[in-house]
Amino acid sequence: MALTMLGHMFSALPELRAQPTQKRIRVFAGDVLVADTTRAMLVWEPRRIVAQYAVPLADLRVPYESFVGGTPEEMASVRMGDGPPVLQPGNFRLHTTPGAELTIGTAAGAGFRPNEPQLADYAVLDWNAFDAWLEEDDRLFAHPRDPFHRVDVRRSSRSVRISADGAVLAESSTPTLLFETGLPTRYYFRREDVAADLVPTGTTTACAYKGEASYYSVGSLTDIAWTYEKPLWDCPGIEGLVAFFTERQVDVDLDGVRLERPVTPWS
Repeated sequence: MALTMLGHMFSALPELRAQPTQKRIRVFAGDVLVADTTRAMLVWEPRRIVAQYAVPLADLRVPYESFVGGTPEEMASVRMGDGPPVLQPGNFRLHTTPGAELTIGTAAGAGFRPNEPQLADYAVLDWNAFDAWLEEDDRLFAHPRDPFHRVDVRRSSRSVRISADGAVLAESSTPTLLFETGLPTRYYFRREDVAADLVPTGTTTACAYKGEASYYSVGSLTDIAWTYEKPLWDCPGIEGLVAFFTERQVDVDLDGVRLERPVTPWS
């Protein structure tokens, strides 16, 4: 049987993984330049699916020193479809490979030196400890972008219906489909194709590839739908459209066939 590429990627989850990038990476704390490098590495610690940037210690523009802090609590594991359990993003100081913590400038515990020869002179940096990250001259959003992660937006003529307890929430024969590595297909609808009464909740989330999402409730289904009013440059085709969490309490009929509910961290 042929090995799927996604399965191959999941098989490496227990390992410390690294990938060099040719992009210039700059990191700021307020208006203070923390790092400026053209030799950055993307680093995935074991059981992590979101990478962090590592920069050469020589390219740090602020002092660094060893940091010794308490051991952070273990994070919950989640599943990505049929893949193995992975750690939820966040909690940078929960390291899953041996190494030493660093204080970067005034940010205690915001750096980590894995015990790995390839990364011996590098510090992995905590995304949330700093205020701005630039790839070349473009500001990054939410977390580092994975070069092996794709988001494709396609217009479609397939028939899609979203319902809950038999009530149609949205239906279209001209939906926009979003295909994202490791996640189920997302079905985006024009506002006129949404029959449900969407109530804004004030909830927002950030995606490195799509931008900031705003959420809606439908009846008792809280934060069941979302929209990107101003998506990032990769995904202009979903601007203002509405999608639903198909892994929650809604059903999807695609071309007249009821789909199984997918399993994701948002199930």
